[in-house]
Amino acid sequence: MSVTPTTRKRVTTRRLIDMKASGTPIACLTAYDAITAGILDGAGVDVLLVGDSVGNVVQGHDTTIPVTLEHMIYHTQAVVRAVEHALVVTDMPFMTYQVTPQEAFRNAGRLMKEAGSGAVKLEGGQRVLEAVHMMTDSGIPVMAHLGLTPQSIHQFGSYKERGVSQQEADDIKRDAIALEKAGAFAIVLEKIPASLAAEVTALVRVPTIGIGAGPNCDGQILVWTDMMGMSTEFRPRFVRRYAEIHDVMTRAVRSYVSDVKGHTFPTDEESY
Repeated sequence: MSVTPTTRKRVTTRRLIDMKASGTPIACLTAYDAITAGILDGAGVDVLLVGDSVGNVVQGHDTTIPVTLEHMIYHTQAVVRAVEHALVVTDMPFMTYQVTPQEAFRNAGRLMKEAGSGAVKLEGGQRVLEAVHMMTDSGIPVMAHLGLTPQSIHQFGSYKERGVSQQEADDIKRDAIALEKAGAFAIVLEKIPASLAAEVTALVRVPTIGIGAGPNCDGQILVWTDMMGMSTEFRPRFVRRYAEIHDVMTRAVRSYVSDVKGHTFPTDEESY
């Protein structure tokens, strides 16, 4: 049966945990603007992440590092205006939660209060536990993020798979358990071995959301422009392309340019 607005309920953090318990997969995508968010929400996506990947996708940066809290508030406000069903989660950008737990708490509060987000997401394990505790104790839902953490790209030195060594795999499992205890309602697992993601998923009662982490997570997330084929350069193996929008848009714009230059647009019927 197709998903329609009349049959869908608003997705909450509690519902995501129930979906894990019932074995119902969780479909997540990123969103950065109102018109796209409305389309994705209407198509049945459960979680829309206003990702700091906006730095790459919208702003044209090589990394997510330049993204600011004000950027995330702005884009979250736009997404929230268009969403009726999905849970909207906002990434906390670089240096908005790493300094002190108190500063992280204040910044998370701004995303909830000013932007209208339904939850925040932050990267890391042990080093963010106190901040996660403080947020969740005060009613701010937190989605965690382990494995490849893009804000640490300059520390890692590459976007290579994480959790390959036994030590790193053990750290990821330890961090997942600690984050659940700290109150996180879900954990993103990025670019780790599928077998490790399956282990983590079995270890915790909260849902795991995979990206490049195999089929055994409780849900999956992709950057929407990747899965829609908006880019011709970025083609990692974990991204399935469901359309080739880059080609469609290029053909459409070329037709428009041709019509304008050929004096065939607008016609009398398209004029006032």
